[in-house]
Amino acid sequence: MAEQKPKQDGKLNIELDEKVAEGTYSNLAIINHSVSEFIVDFINIMPGTPKAKVKSRIILTPQHAKRLTKALADNVTRFEKVHGEIKDYEQPPTPINFGPTGEA
Repeated sequence: MAEQKPKQDGKLNIELDEKVAEGTYSNLAIINHSVSEFIVDFINIMPGTPKAKVKSRIILTPQHAKRLTKALADNVTRFEKVHGEIKDYEQPPTPINFGPTGEA
């Protein structure tokens, strides 16, 4: 894939290939962090299945993690203005064995 460079007018041309555009479903996110990065693992847990795999991992700087938090909050607010409040149903805690842990 060719490297994308900002155009002269300051706009960035972003390319989305077909495979990425399909997306990956996730119903669980696990977030860890170190001094220099936030790691978000997206998982799809199927009911009655004792094992699940990480489907996608996104690594962010602390600054980008904060921007993502603000962007998500803004989008949830806008969504709720149009569609009503998103119900947050209580879920029993999911016991998670995520292998060895550590800091980068």
